[in-house]
Amino acid sequence: MNIRFNSITMRIGLFIIAASVLTACGNPTPSNKPEKEKEQPIQEIQHPKVADVSFKDKSGNVVSLSALKGKVVFINFWATWCPPCIHEMPSINTLRQIFKDNKNIEFLMVDVDNDIDQSAGFMEKNNYDLPLFTPAGEIPPEFLGGSIPTTVILDKNGQIIERLEGSRDYAAPEIVKALTELTKAN
Repeated sequence: MNIRFNSITMRIGLFIIAASVLTACGNPTPSNKPEKEKEQPIQEIQHPKVADVSFKDKSGNVVSLSALKGKVVFINFWATWCPPCIHEMPSINTLRQIFKDNKNIEFLMVDVDNDIDQSAGFMEKNNYDLPLFTPAGEIPPEFLGGSIPTTVILDKNGQIIERLEGSRDYAAPEIVKALTELTKAN
């Protein structure tokens, strides 16, 4: 009887651990959002004015979001130690390959740990073809709240149209379709 109880207890414990790992990793930066808002994915956010955020690539080149106006921008905030980030990485790589020849979309993979050498090693080891960046300044809370991975999608006017916290399958047909429509919109 004790052996059976321990087995059930162990299974429940493993389920709880797996469920918590597959949701999202905590973000080391504090969030100004109320707890209730953090729990729900944010969809179709409209901000009258989005801050001009900048990112730095491995060569030290700085890219600002204002310079990318006229393009759809897919920004993924992640870290190499984050299991949900690692879980969604193959689908982001597939998504980028789908849009590789589309000049109307940019992908920015932003390492929130600011360790671009480590993240570059991770990308190389896994054969991912994703452009790496680190924050070139503070990330506003409308971009990155309480957890990673967080993905922000900007329309061609530089407005946030989607912010998704937690791991997703970005190669899903509905996401490909939505991004295709965004890249074709004026």
